[in-house]
Formats: sequence, structure tokens, C-alpha cells
Amino acid sequence: MESNRVKNYRWVICSLLFFGTTINYLDRQVLSLLHPILEEQFQWSNSDYGIITAIFQLSYAFFMLLAGRFVDKMGTKKGYAIALVIWSVGAIIHAFAIPMGEVSVQILGVLGFSGLSISVTGFIIARLILGVGESANFPAAIKATAEYFPKKERALATGIFNSGSNVGAILAPLTVPWLAYYYGWQSAFIIIGSLGFFWLILWLIFYDTPVKQKRLSPEELNYILSDSTSDIKTEEEKEYKVSWLKLLTFKQTWSYSLAKFLTDGVWWFFLFWLPSYLNKKFHLSGSDIILPLSVLYTMTMIGSICGGWLSMYFINKGFAPYDGRMKAMFYITLVPLIVLFLVQPLSGISYWVPVILIGLAASAHQAWSANVYTTASDIFPKAATASITGIGGMAGGMGGALVSFFVGKVFDYYHRIEDPNLGYTLVFSACAVAYLVAWIIMKLLVPKAKIIRIEEITNL
Repeated sequence: MESNRVKNYRWVICSLLFFGTTINYLDRQVLSLLHPILEEQFQWSNSDYGIITAIFQLSYAFFMLLAGRFVDKMGTKKGYAIALVIWSVGAIIHAFAIPMGEVSVQILGVLGFSGLSISVTGFIIARLILGVGESANFPAAIKATAEYFPKKERALATGIFNSGSNVGAILAPLTVPWLAYYYGWQSAFIIIGSLGFFWLILWLIFYDTPVKQKRLSPEELNYILSDSTSDIKTEEEKEYKVSWLKLLTFKQTWSYSLAKFLTDGVWWFFLFWLPSYLNKKFHLSGSDIILPLSVLYTMTMIGSICGGWLSMYFINKGFAPYDGRMKAMFYITLVPLIVLFLVQPLSGISYWVPVILIGLAASAHQAWSANVYTTASDIFPKAATASITGIGGMAGGMGGALVSFFVGKVFDYYHRIEDPNLGYTLVFSACAVAYLVAWIIMKLLVPKAKIIRIEEITNL
């Protein structure tokens, strides 16, 4: 039994990343579930909510670029730990958005700036801090995966830990409405925001780089480092300074970043606007929304793992890692292309029809995401993995911010002209084609994988 446990210690690390990502998504999902309550209490428009969510995404995007460099410099263990403390504090202070907004509006008034309400200003501050901390989750998790898994297992490991985002999205509607109903909306931010500190204890105890990890057997360490000698020099690569300017000269960087820019916004739309969509379209709120959202995000968890399995299936059939992932991703793009065009035409049957169809599209996104993330570690050395993930994450966050901003404007416009269904149709249609467009761009920029050597991207 002891031998079996040690042989598979890399999956213990994957479990840690899974739970860290679960908490990450729990914290960011609280606001969307409380949106109907806060919208009524503070008289927000769709544009107000769009601005609040866009600020989170812009903060997330900008600091994800820095987070990648920060994690590469600090190392995975310290970098992830610091980020978790920041985002947990950011999650908790949402409960104090109103006093923060009052102070901030007064200061802005003295400086000659005005326009935003106290509540919008306070939530913007909280979302900004949350975005700063949460930006490091995926650069750190992808780097940890590259450290602990050989290439053929990385998409599966990424799919598993990435499914934590879906579990977080499932747990949020099971807990947030209940907490808000019995203890007030502030309690949801405080209690859920505090969960990260319990995870932090486990992270500090159980994580270390493979070459320093005493719980690894020699056999498993050799397996982890089995890809190639150029890919295993984790300790030596820490001495190199990766050049962002050099990274931006590679088509591989732009391929990854543009794919994130075009598709991440779809997931952000699902995450931040679905509770509002179900509320306004079908008048679901509070406990009514728990079951449909739980079913939807349970579907996405399966999609994330299946996406990792699908690319591993093609790799085991003889495809190179990148080629196997691209083949899997092509099939994945067909799912949202079909189902999202059906959401509005079939929504009159029952609210369960759009829930299932959007669930299929969201599952496809998670399958897509598990593979897109892994293309970075397929092509770039470990020393640059977090930086590349950060660059792509910044692009994805910017795409998400644009989606949130314009979705708010679109929904307000079509609400004013009393045709909200057309607004939903336009947004779902744009989401449907995003993945195929992204795949075509990736294929044009990088038709075949070319492994980038550490010497090509460092200032030596």
C-alpha cells in the first residue's frame, strides 16, 4: 500500500490544484449569484453590473501577465500561496463594499471625479483586489502540472484540476443563496472567502518541486522527468530570465493568446450572466436556481475531464502531443457551434432546454480549455510556462472584459426597445462561432508543433 501511494504522488498534487481551483471559482462566483438581490437593493442597471464584472476581468487580465512572471520568479509554492492570500482577502472585503464605496466616492469627489454610485464603486474595489490574487491561480497550476507530469498526462491532469472550476460553480449555487437568505448577503462573501486559508495549510505541507519532494519515489521522479533532457532542468531553468519581448516574437505565443482572447469571454459570460439570464428570462431566483445551475456545471466538470482524455486518446494513437490536442480541439469546437444557435429558438419549451444546451456548450469550453492550456507546456520549456500562461491569460481576461462590457450594453439596449430575446440571440450566436474561429487561427499560425528551446527565449 505504501509503495502504491508513493508511486502516484503526482496525483496528490493534482488534487491540491483541483481544490485550489474550486475555491478560486467559488470566490468569483458569489457575486453573480447575488446579482439579482444586489441589483434590486442598489438599483443597478445591466451596464452597472457589466462594469463591475469587466473591472474584475481587466484586473485579472493585467495581473495575470505579471502573475506568470511572479510565479516563475518566486517558484510555484510561494507564488501560489501569496496569490491565495490576496484573493481570499479580496473575496471577503466584498462584504464591506458599501463603506469602502462611501470613502472612495468622497475621495474621488475631492479630486473632481464623479459618476459612479457608492455601491458600484465599492464592488469595483473589491473585484479589483480579487482579480489581482485570482490571476495567479492558472499560471501557478499549469506550472505545477508541467513540473509534476510528463507531457502525455498533462492534458488529463489539467482537465482534472480545471474541473475544480466547475465544482466551484456547482457548490456556489448550493451555498450562496442559502447563506444570503439566513445570514445576509455579506455572510456569503465572508464565509466562502475564508475557505482558502484552510487550503493554504495543506498546500504548504504537501507541495514542493519534484526534485525536492521527499514523498516521491525515485521511479516516479524518473517517470515525471522522462520526456527529454531539455525539458527536465527545472532547477537550472530558475536561473534564466525569460524575455517577454522574445516570447512575443513567436507565432506560438500569439496562437495561444488569440485562442484565449476569443474564447475565454464565452466562459466569463456563462459564469457571470447565467444567473441573471435565468432570472430575467424564466423568473428563477434564490433556491429555484440551485438545481438548474448545479446540473449545468456538473455537465461542465465531465466535459473538462473528457477533453483531457480525448487528446490523450489521440496521443496514444501515435499523434504528437500538439497534433493530438489540435485534433481533439477541432471536434470540441463543433459542440457550441451547434447547440448555442438552438438556445433561443427552443427556450419556449422549458427553461431546462437552454440549461442543457448551455451546459453542453460550457462543457465543450472546459474540454477546449483543458487542451488550450496544455499547448503552452507542449511547446515552451517549463521556465516559460507560467509566463506564457500569464500572457494568454491576460489576453483571455481582456476578451472577457470586452464581453462583459458589451453584453451589459446590448442587454440594456434591447431591454429599452422591448426586444430582449434578440439581445440574447446575438450574444449566444457570437459565442457559438468563437471556438471555430479560434481553432482556425491557431492552425494557421502553428500548423505543426515546433518545440521552443530555453536558449531561444532567455536573456543569456
